Amino acid sequence: MRSSPYRALRGALPGFPRRTIRATLVLAVTAGLATAIPAAAVPAAATGATASAATSSTASGMSTGSVTSAASLTSAATTADAASGPAAKPYMGWSSWSMQSSQYPGLNPDGNYSYLTEANVLKQTDALATTLKPYGYDHVNIDAGWWMDRDWTTEFDQYGRQTPDPVRFPHGMKAVADHIHAKGLQAGIYLPVGLEKGAYGDGKVPIWNAPGCTTADIVYPDLRTTNGWDSAYKVNFDNSCAQKYIDSQAQMLADWGYDFLKVDGVGPGSFKSGDNYDNVPDIAAWHKAIADTGRPMHLEISWSLDIGHAADWKKYSNGWRIDTDVECYCNTLVTWENSVDDRWNDAPAWSRKAGPGGWNDLDALDVGNGAMDGLTNAERQSYMTLWAINKSPLFTGDDLTRLDSYGLSLLTNQEVIGVDQNDSPVARPVTPMGDQQVWGTRNSDGSYTVALFNLGSSPASVTAYWASFGFTGTASVRDLWNHQNLGSYKNSITAALPAHGSRLFTVRPGGASLSTTAYEAESANNTLTGNSSLATCDACSGGKKIGNLYLDSKLQFNDVKVKKAGIYTVKVAYVSGDPRSVTVYSNSGNGTSLRFPSTGDWGTVETVSVQLALKAGSNSLTFDSGWDYSPDIDRIDVPDSA
Repeated sequence: MRSSPYRALRGALPGFPRRTIRATLVLAVTAGLATAIPAAAVPAAATGATASAATSSTASGMSTGSVTSAASLTSAATTADAASGPAAKPYMGWSSWSMQSSQYPGLNPDGNYSYLTEANVLKQTDALATTLKPYGYDHVNIDAGWWMDRDWTTEFDQYGRQTPDPVRFPHGMKAVADHIHAKGLQAGIYLPVGLEKGAYGDGKVPIWNAPGCTTADIVYPDLRTTNGWDSAYKVNFDNSCAQKYIDSQAQMLADWGYDFLKVDGVGPGSFKSGDNYDNVPDIAAWHKAIADTGRPMHLEISWSLDIGHAADWKKYSNGWRIDTDVECYCNTLVTWENSVDDRWNDAPAWSRKAGPGGWNDLDALDVGNGAMDGLTNAERQSYMTLWAINKSPLFTGDDLTRLDSYGLSLLTNQEVIGVDQNDSPVARPVTPMGDQQVWGTRNSDGSYTVALFNLGSSPASVTAYWASFGFTGTASVRDLWNHQNLGSYKNSITAALPAHGSRLFTVRPGGASLSTTAYEAESANNTLTGNSSLATCDACSGGKKIGNLYLDSKLQFNDVKVKKAGIYTVKVAYVSGDPRSVTVYSNSGNGTSLRFPSTGDWGTVETVSVQLALKAGSNSLTFDSGWDYSPDIDRIDVPDSA
């Protein structure tokens, strides 16, 4: 479950990094619960902006394969898109967790995590139907705590299955799902992975519809623990009774009418490793169990999952959390530094893992109320821009009865929603990582979606060069946030951005494809020093790359020729299983240390563009590791003119 006293510990230890605390603390479940908060007026829905004609996108060399999950995991849908396949698009909606976890005044007046009640879920359901449903938000997801009392004590039925707390949900979970469906929405619910300790009952609890099976049969005799909080016993799927238990949970949820299930604390990931925390068999079991119910149900898994198992997550689920909780567990829902800004660093590695059938989940989108969210307007816009270009599910954790006008304009901008929902691949950075970044992806009609970000703490200008996307000359630009055609721009566009600010454009080339000359890293004409060496690379052009760039090693491209002196946008093809830095310079320059985003693994090639001053005639371009570890280099593409 996402809730835990770790959150309180993090608040009590503000000097410790989030990841350090998560990785080292054993979490005890001690938070208290209770009932509802007073209702507030639901704001009228904003008038919708003109729908975007946003089409599919992917920058040159940025294509991604589509992902097809089993037909049994088709999202139960009330919309016309349902027939197009399982999780054909990232889902949109509302989730309870952000408000449950916050110390914002009035949200949890009866104790930590007390917001989660039937009354509050129904209030948010009604607000979603009134305010955001017309824009595609159609999921209401109930997060952790629905089967726990106000002291956070778990409650189970006679078969070891979670049962709703009668104080929190006096009419039960089926009645809540029925209300959600009556509003034309889909109902989502939550469970942790594993057999919760409270369900074990000395191993004597019978399994529903499985004569002779008890809880002792479905776990290991040593009662080894699992999930991100060690709050459950690891299920042993070598015993057929284990699948029967998962089947019983799935059938219960199907009988209640749920369309969406989030399984949390899944490993490998959640900052846990080792056999105890390998829950791939659990997710495979859930995949099968959901199919066997006959009720379509979207399966989402969480949190901060191991990218090394991306193929498993894609095979067995419809979405996977790629990062930590976005919430700050403080007196707002989120803050920029804790942990919205992490996503710019972590999302690129996963970019090629997402597609129809399964999506990279960046977590809740809390941009609807500035005071409650704890963000500036610029941060709120950048937050949603990143989520949209990454095609993350767009589910807000805001109080939908308190949306401010700016937040409503963000959440209902149909051109930006269109970027998230169209059939284009996920965007990637086209520049190295840093305070100023450009991300992009190419559309099926030949246009590009281009995002500019200033992640720095002071205003700065950010430039997107058309050469980074493989074309030159003029291009028409549309501002998606402001619904404005900006006219034609030659070779680039520059925007002055506030701290943590962004712009989002559709760029339509009017010029020609960029003419470039390719220089292979493995060319015998190049100079290798230090540890740098030739390596095979199936994905690389020519089947080779230069690797082992570490401990004062260099790769120097020699005799790089251009006709005119100028600043050139040089595209670098590289491989790097994690973000790595390298100093790049031309001729005898001092160079700049640039951090390249992760390509996701050591078998995938991606590109970024760097600006380099070249003289007319012959040049050398050097990649210098310094004393760190640098990416492997495949080749460079140098424009034939500046």
